[in-house]
Order: sequence, then C-alpha cells, then structure tokens
Amino acid sequence: MTTALFMLRCVQIGLSIRDLDLLTIGMVNEMFIENQNDDVADKAYHRVATQQDFDVF
Repeated sequence: MTTALFMLRCVQIGLSIRDLDLLTIGMVNEMFIENQNDDVADKAYHRVATQQDFDVF
C-alpha cells in the first residue's frame, strides 16, 4: 500500500492526522473494510429470512 492510498482511505473514513497518532495501519485498514462492508450490507440484505429459508438451509 502506498502512502497516497493510505491517506485516501483515512480521508474516506473521516480520520484526521491527529487521529492517526492513536491508530495503527492495521486498525485503519480494518476500519476502512468495515465501512465498505456496511455499505454493501445495506444493499445486499434487503429481506429478512423466513422459516422456509431456514428449512432449505
């Protein structure tokens, strides 16, 4: 990962330079991944499973 990509990810999740004093690169990456997962979850899981779905499973 380049410095530019790292800084872009920080800006995308709303982190400031001051916040980076308290976080590791791994923590920033995990925050970015979770943020992306939240965006997908809102679109992908639009229906609640029914009893029939559980029976098929």
